[in-house]
Amino acid sequence: MGDVVRAPWDAYFVTGFDTCSEVLRGRNWLAPDFAWQERQDDPERWGAVATQEMTKTLSRLNAPEHTCQRRSLGNLFDRSTIQRLTPVIEEHSARLLDDLAEKLRWGEADFVSTVSEQLPISTIGSWLGVPAADHPHILEITHNQVYAQELLPTKSELATSAEATGHLRAYFTEMVRQRRAKPGNDILTGWIHHWDAREPDRETADEILYRLTMFVTIASLETTATLLSAMVGLLLGEPGRWAWLRENPGHIDAAVDEVLRYDPPIQINTRVAAEDTVLAGVPIAKDSMVHVLYGAANHDPRRTENPDAFDIERRGTHLTFGGGVHYCLGAALARLEARTLLIQLLERFPTLRVTTPPVYASRLVFRRVTSMGVSI
Repeated sequence: MGDVVRAPWDAYFVTGFDTCSEVLRGRNWLAPDFAWQERQDDPERWGAVATQEMTKTLSRLNAPEHTCQRRSLGNLFDRSTIQRLTPVIEEHSARLLDDLAEKLRWGEADFVSTVSEQLPISTIGSWLGVPAADHPHILEITHNQVYAQELLPTKSELATSAEATGHLRAYFTEMVRQRRAKPGNDILTGWIHHWDAREPDRETADEILYRLTMFVTIASLETTATLLSAMVGLLLGEPGRWAWLRENPGHIDAAVDEVLRYDPPIQINTRVAAEDTVLAGVPIAKDSMVHVLYGAANHDPRRTENPDAFDIERRGTHLTFGGGVHYCLGAALARLEARTLLIQLLERFPTLRVTTPPVYASRLVFRRVTSMGVSI
């Protein structure tokens, strides 16, 4: 239908790889921030509690506020951080696969609840200092919160998301308060020192710290869990593929990237036009929404030959982590978690197979596998 297709509402879908890349990296395309929302005619949608809360986070900010907050984080997962986290993730992965092995002794096990959802919360939880006893609570409210980030959320979904948002605020506000009272040798303590030096108003600093901590947590859980589930499902989906990868471990990184290309955890990202412009020959008025379709871009045959084939030897490109100033902060961490888990799975479960196909939540933006049965 074209690189830019009119949506049934006042917006456009962007489908082609190059056109999506242009939007993600171009200065003429902005995140739908508060200034944009205030100009819209749907106060119920844009004034919803959960929507307003997410608009305060990094993904919905534009310069100069985005620049300021992003710089405060530094390079979150640089090479030295990844090196420090590698043995931690290896330990978490081994523990979770012990749990999986125990369940598989009795037949089928749900890979999602046992492994996929547990590894990201274990990783980010230990990094931020979230107690293990709180992990189930954080997972539940994160699953419910993301409804506000759908394209067309219903009233009931916005209500569910609003309740979850309240729980997230209460939890992470208290977490910042406790860490300020009792500093540690962790990333959150470092953020507290940075913002205390930069922002003289303590309440303003704590609000920023809450948003950063909450956003990093949410962004790390849903997406990585879906990546891990999709990875196992796709690699076990064709006879012989699992065994071939065990014999050719040099292709593990390429396999992870092919999963990211083939089935991105986030399918849609939204930008708005900063001014009247033309995109792929289509006039776009100022303030119009454009929805970047990551899945469509990653399957563009002009960029990727035979794009609907899952081929771990292709070493292709994708836009799954976005681009430009909003490029995913946790890309390196997600790859590390996927690679670590896959190495251990291949070694410990050579006969692993999917016995109950993956079940996906009814969503458009954030993909989520809710269950997937495996056995040996």
